[in-house]
Formats: sequence, structure tokens, C-alpha cells
Amino acid sequence: MKRLADLRSEVESWRGIQKHIQDILELAEMGDESLRPELEPETDAIEKQIGRLELQVLLGGKYDRGGALLSINAGAGGTDSQDWAAMLQRMYLRWCERRGYQTEILDLTEGEEAGIKSITIAVDGLYAYGYLRAEKGVHRLVRLSPFDSAHRRHTSFAQVEVLPDLGDEDTEIEIAPDDLRIDIYRSSSAGGQNVQKNATAVRITHIPTGIVVSCQNERSQMQNRLNAMRVLRARLAELQREAQERQLADLRGEYVKAEWGSQIRSYVLHPYQMVKDHRTEYETGNTQAVLDGDLDAFMEAFLRHQPEQE
Repeated sequence: MKRLADLRSEVESWRGIQKHIQDILELAEMGDESLRPELEPETDAIEKQIGRLELQVLLGGKYDRGGALLSINAGAGGTDSQDWAAMLQRMYLRWCERRGYQTEILDLTEGEEAGIKSITIAVDGLYAYGYLRAEKGVHRLVRLSPFDSAHRRHTSFAQVEVLPDLGDEDTEIEIAPDDLRIDIYRSSSAGGQNVQKNATAVRITHIPTGIVVSCQNERSQMQNRLNAMRVLRARLAELQREAQERQLADLRGEYVKAEWGSQIRSYVLHPYQMVKDHRTEYETGNTQAVLDGDLDAFMEAFLRHQPEQE
């Protein structure tokens, strides 16, 4: 029913724009110059609508229409990188809010002094995975460090991982109970009143692959276990996809996996202001808008750039 409702909405969008164009053409054919100030903004609006619908054509991957599991992990750079990971968390939550997507924090590990070490967020909304997969990779920040007493320039790194949220719908991913080791422990936090006295956090190890996932954000052990299985299922699907890509690469050429080391995007706050995507060469000087969640232009540039690379 959800799939049917999504398709219905998509068809109605195309029909709506078709009717809008017909109405504009009928007015234009009247040849009345006094209507020009009214028609020009309507034409611009139609062009923007068509641009958005064109993007949907590029979002045709198997999981593009569904939700996503977004993970952020602080990298090299100590406290600065943990603070950078928290800045990225805020940036993506703002972006989700702009698009009307629902978010749920599944797992969060706070930094010792500031920021976060890691976070996993479930994002629910139409085309959430399709757009967010443009963000997968290493993000680099250059700024004057607020944690350096000499106020020197520091470079920080954070890894963003994006997986499709499969829920329990994908029957291709089978997980045998004997392949799992499940550990229960107390949730960690910054301390004080928020420390859980009961063991509710869950860590699941998938023995055949060595994949480890943990969830501790819920007060219920059962809910944490369900969320951990949700993340594990997504990671196994990604592992399967990478194996398929590797097989195709044997026929097409070299297979290059996106790993820690080379950043996909740089955010420079000093000595000048710029955010640049190194895959598409798209850049902007409005760094504050980007950090406030204005990411659509970067995502669209990635989606339009992809067909050129294939």
C-alpha cells in the first residue's frame, strides 16, 4: 500500500505539471502582452518543478525510494574531530527537517571533552536513501580550533556512512541465529543522572563477517536489539552489493572502494570560506548555509554527475 501511495503521488505530480503547462500555453497563445509579467514567474516555477522531477529519474536505484541509516564517526583530530562529527550531526538533522523527514537516533557515543565519537540515525522519508547516498565518504574541516589555546588552524576528519534501511522487508538478507554473538551491557553516557543502572545496551557480532553493531539509545533492551538487527541487516546488504560490484569490476576494469583516506568534501572556514565537493567540483562560499543543512545543491550535483561517470 505504501508503494502504491508513492507511485500515485508521483503520477499526480507529472499530471499536475502537465496541466500547469497547458494552462500557461493557452494564456500565451492569446498574444496579450499585458499577461507577460504574470506568465514569466509561472514559467520559472514550471522549470524548477521539471528539474525536481528530472532528479527523480536519477533516483532509480533499488533502495533509493526508501529510508536510510546514516552513521557519523569522528576520525583523526582528537577533540576537534569529535566536535566536527557533532557539527555534521546537526547539519544532517537540519537537512532532514527541511525536507520533512522523520529521524530517530539509534546509537550515540559522546566524546570525552566535546562533540561525539559516533552516531547512527534512522532517516525515514521518500527518497531519503537516494539523496543521502551522495554523502557517503570522508568529510574534512579546516578551521581555527576552539580547543587550541594558541587558536591555531586545525584539520579534522569524519567518516559518513549511508546504508539503506531495509527493516524486515528484504528477504534476500538471511541471518542465521547461530551466526550471531549478542552481548548485553550498560549504556554509556557523559555521566550523572543519565547513566543507565540496568543493562539495556546491545552489541551484536556477526561471526562469519566480523561485523559488529551496537545500539544503546533506547531504555528497552528489546528495542535496542531490534535496532541493532536493523543496522546489521543493512550492513550485510551493503557487503553483498560491494561483492557484486567487485565481480562486475573484474569484467569492466579496476574496482575502487571508498575508504578512509581521501575526502569527498572539504569545508574550509579559515583562512577563507568555502565548501567544495571533490567528486563533482561543485562549491559554494556560503559555508554557514551548508552547515545549517542547505545540502540539496551538492546532492543534485552528485546525482547529475553520476551518469557521466558510468
